[in-house]
Amino acid sequence: MKLKPIKNDREMNRALKRIDELWGAKSNTPRGDELDVLMLLVERYEDEHYTIPASDPIEAIKFLMEQNSMSRKDLEPYIGPSGRVSEVLSRKRSLTLIMIKKLHEGLKIPYECLIA
Repeated sequence: MKLKPIKNDREMNRALKRIDELWGAKSNTPRGDELDVLMLLVERYEDEHYTIPASDPIEAIKFLMEQNSMSRKDLEPYIGPSGRVSEVLSRKRSLTLIMIKKLHEGLKIPYECLIA
């Protein structure tokens, strides 16, 4: 396959088919190099044409709570008293920078998920 920038979905599909053919190629070989370059081209095309919208901070917190069987009480060390936790989760109060930092450091929620 001739390597060139991907400009449309048809070219993208061809690149993806070629990646499937090359998958598992050894590094530092012509096939491995072609695979590396194609993957970079696909990544660039996807970044430009299929952007993922930013996550909602409250939904990120609720997802973490659900995945870890956490209650609202478990959030108090990071957000504050139960009333404040309730206000944040019901969107009546915004997260503060201090809350964001505590949630990131204590619960390992990425900053990108907490900053709207």
